[in-house]
Amino acid sequence: MKTSRKILCAATLLAVSQVALAFDVLPAAAESPADNPGSAAKVALGQQLFFEPRLSVDGTVSCNSCHNVMASGTDNRPVSVGVAGQKGGRSAPTVWNSAFLSAQFWDGRAASLEDQAKGPILNPIEMGMPSAEEAVARINDIPGYVEQFKQVFGGSNPVTYDNIAKAIAAYERTLLTPDSAHDLHEKGDKNALSAQAKRGMALVETVGCTSCHNGTIFAGPALPVGTGFYQKFPTYENNDYVAKYDLKGDDGRYSVTKNDNDKNMWRVPTWRNVALTAPYFHNGSVATLDEAVRVMAKTQLDKDLSDDEVADIVAFLNSLTGKLPKQEMPQLPPTPGRTLTTK
Repeated sequence: MKTSRKILCAATLLAVSQVALAFDVLPAAAESPADNPGSAAKVALGQQLFFEPRLSVDGTVSCNSCHNVMASGTDNRPVSVGVAGQKGGRSAPTVWNSAFLSAQFWDGRAASLEDQAKGPILNPIEMGMPSAEEAVARINDIPGYVEQFKQVFGGSNPVTYDNIAKAIAAYERTLLTPDSAHDLHEKGDKNALSAQAKRGMALVETVGCTSCHNGTIFAGPALPVGTGFYQKFPTYENNDYVAKYDLKGDDGRYSVTKNDNDKNMWRVPTWRNVALTAPYFHNGSVATLDEAVRVMAKTQLDKDLSDDEVADIVAFLNSLTGKLPKQEMPQLPPTPGRTLTTK
């Protein structure tokens, strides 16, 4: 484990140096994996399932409950609330542009969107379904879904847990937010950014923020699917922020690997639309973006920023808010005269 980790770190550092801290434009589309090609029908089915509360044990929670695509792609809570009012231990990451992450969840425990989609449905705190088989049986008991799965996936038994995840992932790959002021600037519109945002863009490089926040979605370099880009947080502990915001209260990736080297290691989160996704960090402990900038500067770079520097960086981060594609609530297939959720 230690040897492979050293190789990964070396490769990561090389990739970062090759990026040369470039400011990338968001691509117009996300590539689909070979075993899950996208289609209009699959995306439509995935959107229905994304909004489907009957995929939770008591019919109260859907994917959209924690990743609201009518807004920030999060629930804007410190930690999310699942079935029976249970609270999780981490803040919900945004689903916007998650197609460009090489690992999913804060701790990178899911390699792909397909893997990620399978987790919350079975998590006892989140959607609470007892098993994959019961989730499949729930969908199989809705005639409208059975017909759609046949049309999308074919075969004699199209409603499978894998296919549920594939449909949701196909929909999530459409959740891209192009044409931010930053993107327009990089495409040649030099008036797209304010003077303050331009100062902030220069600052994030000179201060050192872009050593981690680079690439297409400012979440690290492009890496193979399943190879997450991780950094220790907090790195510097000689400050009041660590205790104030309980930044070491969660062991991060260590909870997955049980490798001591992974304690307080986290997948680097995206900066795109970060102005919309308060509160901040894995535990949602910081309420405002300007405070998050101060915390990051001190805990990751051991630097104290002036109020003007913070304001300039926040202006740049605001320029990364893209155009949110319009979403319409999907019509979900009914079960006339009966209910599937009795708990």
